[in-house]
Amino acid sequence: MSATTLLRLDGPASTLLIDARPGAPEAARLPRIAWWGPALPAGADLARLADGLVRQGKAQNIDGWIGLDLLPVAGFGSAARPALEGHRGGRDWAPCFAVTGITADATTIEIGAEDKRAGLAVTLTLSITPSTDTLVRTTRVTNTGAAPYSLDWCAAGSFAIPLECREVLGFEGRWIGEFLERRHSAGVGIWQRENRRGRSGHETWPVLIAGTPGFSEESGTVYGFSLGWAGNNRLLVEETTDAERQVQMGELFFPGEITLAPGESYDSPPLHAAFSANGLNGLSQSFHAHVRKSVLDWPGGSMSPRKVHFNTWEGTYFDHSMERLKSQADGAARLGAERFVLDDGWFPGRHDDTAALGDWWPDPEKYPEGLGPLITYVESLGMEFGLWVEPEMVNPVSQLYSAHPDWCLHLEGYDRPTGRNQLVLDMGRAEVRDYLFEKLDAVLAANPGIRYLKWDMNRELFPGGSAGKPAYHAFVVGLYDLIDRLRAAHPHVEIESCSSGGGRADLGILSRTHRVWTSDSNDPLERQRMQRGIARLLPPEIMGAHVGPSPVHSSGRQPTMQLRAASAFFGHYGMELDPDLVPAEEEAVLKAYVAHYKRLRGTLHGGVSWRLDGMGEGRYGYGVVAADRKSAVYTLVQAAVSPQRINPPLRFLGLDPARDYRVKLLDPLPDLPRNRSLADQPHWAGLTGEGAVLNGAALALAGLILPSLWPETALILELQAA
Repeated sequence: MSATTLLRLDGPASTLLIDARPGAPEAARLPRIAWWGPALPAGADLARLADGLVRQGKAQNIDGWIGLDLLPVAGFGSAARPALEGHRGGRDWAPCFAVTGITADATTIEIGAEDKRAGLAVTLTLSITPSTDTLVRTTRVTNTGAAPYSLDWCAAGSFAIPLECREVLGFEGRWIGEFLERRHSAGVGIWQRENRRGRSGHETWPVLIAGTPGFSEESGTVYGFSLGWAGNNRLLVEETTDAERQVQMGELFFPGEITLAPGESYDSPPLHAAFSANGLNGLSQSFHAHVRKSVLDWPGGSMSPRKVHFNTWEGTYFDHSMERLKSQADGAARLGAERFVLDDGWFPGRHDDTAALGDWWPDPEKYPEGLGPLITYVESLGMEFGLWVEPEMVNPVSQLYSAHPDWCLHLEGYDRPTGRNQLVLDMGRAEVRDYLFEKLDAVLAANPGIRYLKWDMNRELFPGGSAGKPAYHAFVVGLYDLIDRLRAAHPHVEIESCSSGGGRADLGILSRTHRVWTSDSNDPLERQRMQRGIARLLPPEIMGAHVGPSPVHSSGRQPTMQLRAASAFFGHYGMELDPDLVPAEEEAVLKAYVAHYKRLRGTLHGGVSWRLDGMGEGRYGYGVVAADRKSAVYTLVQAAVSPQRINPPLRFLGLDPARDYRVKLLDPLPDLPRNRSLADQPHWAGLTGEGAVLNGAALALAGLILPSLWPETALILELQAA
């Protein structure tokens, strides 16, 4: 390690600078973040910059610089929230680490440190995704002592961010209302969220954004963080009285859950982090590129065009008669579906949600010849076949539970409360995973036409006990192992992460799966809010978005087919309704949008996402611009009655200012308010049919005044380079 060690990781628009110089500052025991922000020039004087940010000792504390380093700990002058907590029988609770080695290249920095007296070693790893401004941090803790060590908290990373980033955008929600955004002012003290439900959560999605007050889609300094862990989590932002601000995220442990034997290590989940000087758009664009490049692992190595789904759930529920399913398949093919997903109800005795979870083979009464005949029929219609499973769960009324009642999570001597009439299997036990692998492998091996699994998880882990101890961590590790084994055995199968909708949509599960079911609500207005939230992190091609029935099963609202079809457009498109109940005029609308989606999904699913400021109350404006900027798709959604009589312009951000574009409205168009026809607005009337040619700079900077819309309507515009 050089005496002048200053380490940098550079993205296209950002620089992370680590000050790892021994003795500079003198009292620092681990390296610190000296700079994380806009890109520094290649020839910048890094030492002068780092020296200018060294803090001096303060009154009523120990001498020397005491501030935030890469792993704040208790006991030596810092009163900040420790990033590592634990003890060995009440001792070794305040480690003082000394650096033992550093390796670094253009994309990765690894720092080793040890406290021999406390019997602990840590490895801190930071890397950057090439071509993006997204960092990934992990922490490894190793017990080098002679006795077990109880680990109480280990942040995946602690990031020092500018003090002025005191506004926090957090995410909250519930079933059928996920990914809702709420802003908080985070002053001196700690803003903290915890999830103890066993999955990454509807209520506390492990994602937060911190930025300068008033940051918006298009402006402001923002830092984003996302924990890649499918279980319990903690996220916090802290401002100290020493004018410092830190963000920590990590796995939340229950008492005694992680005890390290001598020589044993704990590896934190990855913490993904990004910086943007250009507001939320820049942050989302960095995250989207990172997820596409470094998180998702597609069958065959690359994403295939995202097939239009037809899911049977809201159209058939548990009615699995062959006549009914063939009718649904006929209707799905007629509407333009490319993948037919058979949902809950295909296994023995599954007539409602009270029985049979755990018995993963086809019901001999409903499917006397197995799933093969239905798969063959679906394929004859030109569609691919998918199947719903919920492997982590078991019904007390099932063959599996009768044979192995001890295989579920429980606490000895206490009742076993059910949720949705089910219990949770102990995924930390190898025999449980072996059973599930055997049954699922058999179904997939017998039916090679199954190309897709909708992997559901409809119950929280209460109580999450095994052999009297907390088992939340072991549950997630076991889940990962099972998915990894199935993917290795059936590499052609895509997997969707569904957990009562969006209850498990983190980057840990997405490193093993290929789509998230955003919500069990197909209400298009509720979806506008939820899809905006989830798209802060995830690119549109993995966000499941379906056209559901009207009235909406989750809200009772009766939206038009045009709004339902348009609201699902900027995701992975699908349908979840009974085709036989769709009126002819609505069917024509839906078929038109499906055809538009197929034609435009190359742009939608490989482009750069943009959201617009200044749209006014009750409106959403957003779009996607192709990577080469030769095409784009934008939408305006009028969710509610506007207090403004005249609409603001829609600005088409991200276009090439040197190009001209042919702009046209996609048919079918919504009904417009009386006296507001397109004929009364010539510049909009010209966008129907073949459209009009307009300049990219004018479209991006000035935009176009929008026609007045009824509430609960939407417009979609297509742009192609002229």
